[in-house]
Amino acid sequence: FWPPHRLRRYAAVVLVGVVLLALGPVLPSWAVSLLNVALCYGTVVLGMMLLMRTGIVSFGHGLYYCLGAYAAGLLDHFGKMPDMLLMVGAGAVTAGLVAAVLGLLLAKYRDIFFAMLSLAFSMILYGLLVKTASLGSTDGFNVAAKTVGGVVIAEDSVRIVVYSLAVVFATLSAFLLHQYLASHQGRLAGAIKDNELRVEYMGASVKAAVHRNYVISAVLAGIGGALMAVNIGHIDPEMTYWPQSGEFVFVAILSGTGSVFAPLGGALVFEAIRSFAYEYSPNTWQMVLGITMLLVMIFLPGGLWSLFTRKRGA
Repeated sequence: FWPPHRLRRYAAVVLVGVVLLALGPVLPSWAVSLLNVALCYGTVVLGMMLLMRTGIVSFGHGLYYCLGAYAAGLLDHFGKMPDMLLMVGAGAVTAGLVAAVLGLLLAKYRDIFFAMLSLAFSMILYGLLVKTASLGSTDGFNVAAKTVGGVVIAEDSVRIVVYSLAVVFATLSAFLLHQYLASHQGRLAGAIKDNELRVEYMGASVKAAVHRNYVISAVLAGIGGALMAVNIGHIDPEMTYWPQSGEFVFVAILSGTGSVFAPLGGALVFEAIRSFAYEYSPNTWQMVLGITMLLVMIFLPGGLWSLFTRKRGA
């Protein structure tokens, strides 16, 4: 049985998911589109949060975001299987398998070495994709997602179905990650960040724990990428270019690592600021984001979620 405090947190995750699902049919289309992007980003940043709790930062998580998107797109483009569930599953599996291999190398490094090596792998994929004409080169290709579990979706219902899938996968990812962080293996993340040597003396393998967390984070990024491919209906190599990975780091810092709610809330704030800034100040929207990050780092170094922890502390 789960202890009461953990049960309350699980119930909160499910409740947020139910509320978001209920809001889908009544929200305007622009709000649904904004939430869709925020949920995709939030799912990726959930994995970034896990790495940051372990004491490492990836500057190349666009690699797995892009792999998830391309795996989903290729399933439709060449496999002629435009099933949304299969596409998201393909994205998660592809990202996880690649991370399982690359993680064997990356788990040996820390700090700037880990960050830059992860970025290097991301840029290698970018270079390969822009040179591959069969995948559309720099233009990429369109993705059509028309069914869910074999059921054909009506044209006017696709938007709500994609939104509902994004809510379900984001909620499920947050639920499972929260359960993992509460387990013995998940608690090693904070211990590794504080003192790796002491963790080794306790008999746990730091390398194995880092590798496991890296694979989990990659799977979450693959899910986010596949959901984004289904959402916007187009993929291209820019999804693995360094600015994309930088946005994930931006959202992770903006959010904080105090809760699984933090990445989802931070992604929503980020996307709202970017969308409205681009709408009303298209020539200076990057400056607006930069000022936002500067203010957060000065006044909320623990991220936006620290607002809630400060309130509880008071």
